[in-house]
Amino acid sequence: MTIERVPQKHYPKAGIGRRGMALGLDFLGVWLVSSLLGGSDIGIQFVEILVFVILWLVLRVLLVYNNQGQSLGRWAFDLKVLSVEDGQVMGRIPDLPSLLKREAIIGLGALLMSIALSNIRANPTAILLILPLAIDCGTAFYDAQMRQALHDRYCGTFIVSSRRGYSLDIKVKRLVENMRRNVRK
Repeated sequence: MTIERVPQKHYPKAGIGRRGMALGLDFLGVWLVSSLLGGSDIGIQFVEILVFVILWLVLRVLLVYNNQGQSLGRWAFDLKVLSVEDGQVMGRIPDLPSLLKREAIIGLGALLMSIALSNIRANPTAILLILPLAIDCGTAFYDAQMRQALHDRYCGTFIVSSRRGYSLDIKVKRLVENMRRNVRK
């Protein structure tokens, strides 16, 4: 009797641009709601931070865990998160503790970015609060093999392209192309 190695199922890597747009869409939704509920005072608003954290956990952990690895932004751009074990992509979504760790790391960077955007007029140096998120996500540019950011490596997750979603990026490209054709005529 011989033992044959079963080939691993291929999961297409998600592009950096699509990942960024999905994260941006999730961030924008959470930030807008938390900003509306926060005060108009300059400085750090604790109610705004609390609303941001709660909404981030609901959108990026509970929804992902119950929606086949997709948040609202990942659904809009046909992406999903899967778990990685020993460098091999598993065909399942990460468990809840892994998702919590992953989103706590990236959520902290997003929260700092939210604080920076809320205080940029009063304190232009607040733009430096974007650096942790930029460093965390920027590492995906230099990982040619897996395209994992720091939070993905630490938590054993991987973002892949999915067939399930809205394909917002493709629909916007078609719309822009149609508009260009109509302008040329």
